[in-house]
Amino acid sequence: MPRKILIANRGEIAVRVIRTAREMGIATVAVYSELDRNALHVRLADEAYALGGETAAQSYLNTEAILDAIRKSGADAVHPGYGFFSENADFAKAITEMGVAFIGPPPAAIIEMGDKVSSRKAALRGGAPIVPGTTEFVNSAEEIIAFGKENGWPVAIKAAFGGGGRGMKVVKDAASVQEAMDSAKRESKAFFGRDEI
Repeated sequence: MPRKILIANRGEIAVRVIRTAREMGIATVAVYSELDRNALHVRLADEAYALGGETAAQSYLNTEAILDAIRKSGADAVHPGYGFFSENADFAKAITEMGVAFIGPPPAAIIEMGDKVSSRKAALRGGAPIVPGTTEFVNSAEEIIAFGKENGWPVAIKAAFGGGGRGMKVVKDAASVQEAMDSAKRESKAFFGRDEI
């Protein structure tokens, strides 16, 4: 069992991990952006380290800043929470290469299931029933419109590397596709550091 967990996230999920770890007698380390300096997860944790920056990309998605906080804190485990790094194989690999436990699936599983395209392919290989969708990244609104015409509306436009509903838009007709696609890409880039759909 770990003795000290760094939570690479913020908000309610970080608070839940901190409270559960406390019940188990495990020390906790919070990380935070400048905007979250006084957030509840920062106040509840045994230790807290500033990541710098104000946006998610500048802070909670800053791999080097989080790795530095792990080194400084001496944490022997990292809980990614939801979103951010929870489905990032490179982050999980960097953690495990440091000799620190990643509380989540191993990097190979994240690679296989971490994006919607490769997970669809894995499901198809396994014979799982799935709804119609793409097995390659979508690069244009025209591809989505063609898919909608062939399979019917509404169509869900999903961030390939997203989760938790972030980067997902539902369109009911061709006229809505471009705006929804652009919005999904922006949201995905802001929350997950990638904008493939």
